[in-house]
Amino acid sequence: MTRYGMAIDLKRCVGCQACATACKIANNLPKDIVYNVVYTKTDRDWDADFGTAVVRGAVANDNAGGTFPNCVLEFLPVQCQHCENPSCLRVCPTGATQKREDGIVWVDNELCIGCAACIMACPYDGVRSMNENEPEYYLDVTVGEHDAPVHEAGTVEKCTFCKNLVDRGEVPACMQLCMGRARFWGDLDDPESAVSKAIEGRDYHKLRESAGTDPNVYYLL
Repeated sequence: MTRYGMAIDLKRCVGCQACATACKIANNLPKDIVYNVVYTKTDRDWDADFGTAVVRGAVANDNAGGTFPNCVLEFLPVQCQHCENPSCLRVCPTGATQKREDGIVWVDNELCIGCAACIMACPYDGVRSMNENEPEYYLDVTVGEHDAPVHEAGTVEKCTFCKNLVDRGEVPACMQLCMGRARFWGDLDDPESAVSKAIEGRDYHKLRESAGTDPNVYYLL
């Protein structure tokens, strides 16, 4: 059985935002909806609260963290971690949050009532977005994949690992434009997959493992 996961090599990531842009376009995301954010970090406190120790956006702080010559300036791409034990799944009252057999976690907008229980339960701040009102777009035309997710008011959205692309044998959109080739994808249970080979022999970190969610996104150090 396939168990999909992703590894992100932080030594290769240059914070260019190509992954976030590709995600935005491929999924035809409305103005205020994001699935993939690249943070600029000026410390090495991985599990600090996002939004305080981590800064949104592509532009770095004026001053790197640390003290010269041991300064710190790193980039941290964050999206849904597609956990083995997702806390969002346990709290969803309608079954809208679902986990496929291959490990991909997604939200069925036809079942979602916008209660935001999944947002409150998730230990990874900012990986889910609520469509408070009717979606608004930057362009007057639909962009992205022909089978991009549907966006509706009163529903929660999140990264789906581009399950529509995966189901037809392609890789998630965030990987396609990565200039540093920092992302690796595949079956975590297959030792010959790209993601397994990328992880093998490398030090890595998983975000907030103390939450017990067992995320399937590996950050290679």
